Amino acid sequence: MTEINTVKLRIEKTLSLVPTGNVVSYGQLADLCGLPGRARLMGKCLRSLDGQHNWHRVLRADGKIAFPQGSELAHEQSTRLLDEGVLVKNGRVRIKDYGWQPDLYTVLSKLEY
Repeated sequence: MTEINTVKLRIEKTLSLVPTGNVVSYGQLADLCGLPGRARLMGKCLRSLDGQHNWHRVLRADGKIAFPQGSELAHEQSTRLLDEGVLVKNGRVRIKDYGWQPDLYTVLSKLEY
């Protein structure tokens, strides 16, 4: 298995743990996947995943949607987040209110990295 496929599997598994109504940043996702400092890699891998994963729960560190405002993907991400009860205002989510902080059990037993 190639390194990029291994990273994709890590991302898929980690994103499956993010609860409905919560979000993570690209950097936090990288940390949870055992790849600290690789936020840009998360974005690259998420683009190559099919739409079946919870990609819409990943935002920039400041809570902004990474897609250009008004784009089809930005609209889809906003809609999916709103459907989960996450307030999106001007293309931004308050990480303080909706950011996922996994509990110790999740960190120790479900995250393998």
